[in-house]
Amino acid sequence: MSEAATGFYLRDVECAETFLRAFPSLKLADGTESIVYSTPVRWAGSELFGVCNLYSLTKGPVAIIEITKAMTETTGNLQPLPGIFPDMMAPVVRNTPDGRELSMLRWGMPSPAFALKNRKTDSGITNVRNTASPHWRRWLDVQSRCVVPFTSFCEYDVRAGMNKEPNWFALDESRPLAFFAGIWTNWTSVRKLRDGETNDDLFAFLTTDATDVVKPVHPKAMPVILRTEEEIDRWLTLPTEDALKLQQPLPDGTLEIVAKGERKDGEAI
Repeated sequence: MSEAATGFYLRDVECAETFLRAFPSLKLADGTESIVYSTPVRWAGSELFGVCNLYSLTKGPVAIIEITKAMTETTGNLQPLPGIFPDMMAPVVRNTPDGRELSMLRWGMPSPAFALKNRKTDSGITNVRNTASPHWRRWLDVQSRCVVPFTSFCEYDVRAGMNKEPNWFALDESRPLAFFAGIWTNWTSVRKLRDGETNDDLFAFLTTDATDVVKPVHPKAMPVILRTEEEIDRWLTLPTEDALKLQQPLPDGTLEIVAKGERKDGEAI
């Protein structure tokens, strides 16, 4: 006997958060842990933030290539990026037939069909939790994997009564280079009505349970973070079942809050 399900669609993110706090056993659509599933979302002039929809990268191509062993680089004169938002171009190291390549991709993978109902555009999905979903499984093979360099990432404080203050997390105050475990694809869609149909190389990264430092600020999830060359190699080379074992939280005590209140991590420059 199949399990019955009822769907609720709430336009206001604060109402959604209140609803989920009242009924914590409810599952979100497609297994996602983010209240804002399709991002960025704008209604009535407001922008809603879900799991890690903002991060910073202030290290250059030389440092990225040294760790990832990228064979080619097409980013050009890459400048510090203290605030990387959804739908922006950002550096990614991806698998290609000619080896690992450091290149600029657009942040936001294609949305599932259900999320596009009655919508004329697809602004993309920035992070992925439910890797068992058929929508995401097609991009979990080696050829579709990538790593996304960062120096800090932002989660908005969603606790009751808070004003959604940005909190920036890094491995330590020096913001050492680390990487999100990501996936990428080439896709044709309408991202923005004014641009019409475009063909883009797109990326997103995986999420997992929040760690001790992140959980009080954003209890639902955080990105999957790779810290070593060995972890990067495993994500980019292992069979899918083995690679997905990396989709787990960092050990407690690994991250710390390095800045608050700013939409760009300017202290990292």
